[in-house]
Amino acid sequence: MSKRVTFQHSRRPSMSRVSGAVVAAGLGASMVFGAGAAFASGTTGTAGTAALAGAATADSVAQQATAQSKAADAAKKSSADKKAEKKAAAKKKAAAEKKKAKSWGTPVNHYVLSATYGTGGDRWASKHSGQDFAVPIGTKVEAAHSGRVVKAGPNGGGDGPAYGNAIVIKHSNGKYSQYAHLSKIEVNVGERVKTGERIALSGNTGNSSGPHLHFEIRTSPNYGSAINPVSFLKTEHVHI
Repeated sequence: MSKRVTFQHSRRPSMSRVSGAVVAAGLGASMVFGAGAAFASGTTGTAGTAALAGAATADSVAQQATAQSKAADAAKKSSADKKAEKKAAAKKKAAAEKKKAKSWGTPVNHYVLSATYGTGGDRWASKHSGQDFAVPIGTKVEAAHSGRVVKAGPNGGGDGPAYGNAIVIKHSNGKYSQYAHLSKIEVNVGERVKTGERIALSGNTGNSSGPHLHFEIRTSPNYGSAINPVSFLKTEHVHI
């Protein structure tokens, strides 16, 4: 009986498989090294970006701090300027009030001069004792100078019915100013007034031939002590 000899052939990998393995191995190595390189590259990029971002943040903070500092300085300067302006305005106002308290003025602002001091005629028992300002009834009458009211009322405030409603003010220099023929009196005896302060309204009361303000400067509060008011006001730098 013949024996069947069986030859077992060893299996060798095919060239296609070998080639695939090599290619796979190559790709694997490439991927490994590539990943490493990419990782290394990525690490370096992240660190650089972080550094740049940090620098940018620092610059931004510095700029913001500078801007805030400038804004604070500007606000401080503005506040100081406002305080200085307010102080200057208050000082100017005080100076103006002080000057106003010392100065003299006319008893009315818009007027036409009529009868003057010393004028004679049938209208007066003696010569005219003041200066008349022709103005409409209801014109604002102002204190010619600061002082204290010593007379105020009808009957010339006590000087006689010819004056109608009248006021007399005593001033610190020893002089007195009188305002007569008023339609309305707006101050009381004992009241202190300032230069230019409204004290009455003009009228046509008493011995008056028409609407006007009769104004006198006196050396006492009473009738008979009048001096030329125009000449006196000139000495106080008031020209009418």
